[in-house]
Amino acid sequence: MDHIMLPITCIVLAAGKGTRMRSGLPKVMHRIAGRPLVGHVLASVAAAGATQAALVVGPEMDDVAVEAGLAGVPCRVAVQCDRLGTAHAASIGLSALSDGQGTVIVLFGDTPLVRAKTINELAMSIREGAKLVVLGFEAIDPAGYGRILQGSDGRVLAIREDKDASPEEKQISLCNSGVMAFDSDALRTLLPQIGTNNAKGEYYLTDAVGLAVSLGWSVEAKICAEEEVLGINNRVELSRAEAILQARLREAAMIAGATLVAPETVFFSTDTKLGQDVLVEPHVVFGPGVTVRDRAVIHSFSHIEGAVVGEGAAIGPFARLRPGTDLGEKARVGNFVEIKNSRVAQGAKINHLTYVGDTRIGAGSNIGAGTITCNYDGFDKFTTEIGAGVFIGSNSALVAPVSIGDGAYVGTGSVITEDVPANALALGRGRQVSKLGWATAFRDKKKSAKTAKPAAK
Repeated sequence: MDHIMLPITCIVLAAGKGTRMRSGLPKVMHRIAGRPLVGHVLASVAAAGATQAALVVGPEMDDVAVEAGLAGVPCRVAVQCDRLGTAHAASIGLSALSDGQGTVIVLFGDTPLVRAKTINELAMSIREGAKLVVLGFEAIDPAGYGRILQGSDGRVLAIREDKDASPEEKQISLCNSGVMAFDSDALRTLLPQIGTNNAKGEYYLTDAVGLAVSLGWSVEAKICAEEEVLGINNRVELSRAEAILQARLREAAMIAGATLVAPETVFFSTDTKLGQDVLVEPHVVFGPGVTVRDRAVIHSFSHIEGAVVGEGAAIGPFARLRPGTDLGEKARVGNFVEIKNSRVAQGAKINHLTYVGDTRIGAGSNIGAGTITCNYDGFDKFTTEIGAGVFIGSNSALVAPVSIGDGAYVGTGSVITEDVPANALALGRGRQVSKLGWATAFRDKKKSAKTAKPAAK
């Protein structure tokens, strides 16, 4: 077999409890940019072209195991019942794989910012003859990290833990990220030789470096930016990772042709898709599952999740689009409008103070201020159908299930409980009565009563 064509297999270690997160949620299930930490790692694995992966989880971590099915690459789940160290976890992961030939890369579920490009660079070094490759970074403050010791030829000699480093070695800023790539045969040879001669009595995968060197094998180091291998151990580090990822997403959106007026105030999910010439004003939040098509405008302080915004549409300011919203071309959604699970066709307008849920709105219709589609009776949801060219007067309540035909009018302040035929006018309100002179008489009565009232002593 041509060595250059050997496949990439990845093992993602995600069995840690993450007690420093102080949470009932497994550490790797905390989210940045709308996706769990481990989901980001698996997405990079898939983007790197891995042919298979193993996700190593702890007992009763079914929610983490679910991420294997979302990985975008064939991914098997392996359970590490006893947490005996990283080498032990890697061995469990390797055993779960169908073959694990070629390059095997071990990553961590709490290191969400590793790029697919970096994974590919590690694999290339293995393809070019290295038996083991360590991913390192130049640390701003190396204290606490294991140092990568190199010979004059750049080959790795050892990884020295901070507590064991000499004063000279402590000056080294090249640190170990924990991410490692192996020739698969080398990994199978090394894992059984790793022991527990350390303070914690655990099997450390980093011990593979010393063993490989002792066998005369080639061990190399690849360097990445420190932020790329930021491990998440607490919520402060979680916020740092969020900030780094948001900066990446903002830059990618602008390079792809969207304008962000104040980029630092816009928050994306990993899967947010913006078309060309989209304009996003300050303080906009994109939850998961959003697509915004070309030339749409998202005005300030809008929140969008699970929605499609059509070409040339305008949203906000202060609008909320909830999951299932599908806005057609040049639709208009204005301030303090909330839409859920609804289709709004081309050119329709919902400009002010309105709730639309479980509704289909036809092209060119106008929904007046204060309109509510009453879609829920406390037990079930019902649908409202509004045709094309319909005018709904302000402060109307449409009680679903109800249908309003094309071209119909609904008078302001109406409560509509029955279907409205096409081109009809529907009125559902009390008849107005005007009592002439009533206001004058009322004021005179009040003034007389006030004059007659005894003064307080």
